[in-house]
Amino acid sequence: MGDAANKRVTARLFLVVLAMFGFGFAMVPLYDVLCDLTGLNGKTGVANAAALDGVVDTERWVTVEFTAHVNSRLPWKFYPKQKRLRVHPGKVYAASYYAENLAEVAVTGQAVPSVTPSRSARYFSKTECFCFNQQRLEAGQEEEMPLRFIVDKSLPAEISTITLAYTFFKSEGEG
Repeated sequence: MGDAANKRVTARLFLVVLAMFGFGFAMVPLYDVLCDLTGLNGKTGVANAAALDGVVDTERWVTVEFTAHVNSRLPWKFYPKQKRLRVHPGKVYAASYYAENLAEVAVTGQAVPSVTPSRSARYFSKTECFCFNQQRLEAGQEEEMPLRFIVDKSLPAEISTITLAYTFFKSEGEG
């Protein structure tokens, strides 16, 4: 193989590596857009309470179930204060979760929400949530974690139950 052929192969390999790097870099934003458009992975919306139109569908009830999980690396007790709420679409509701740090040192955690069925995620929005920020609990500290949410009036009629699940993970950089 000649010198010119080696340069062509090297240039092509460089372009492939550059394209692979660019694709890898773009994966997270592309995934977020895909989840927002399709409701895939149960990503919920965030609503501004002042921007809501205030029209409530009083003819319809939707059951919202709450669940909680803690990753094995996080020494916390975490559970919903209520198992379910019956809600009218279009109205803002409040719920809360309880967390307690069982460790002898301060620990920071991050809650990751998921909504099922995944199709309902685009119709479930939070106006206030402990999941928006990392939560630091001192050794033995107990905390009530508030949540305010709304189910959109355009939720498909065949969906009568939505499950909101949170999984708490130990934050990066924590021991």
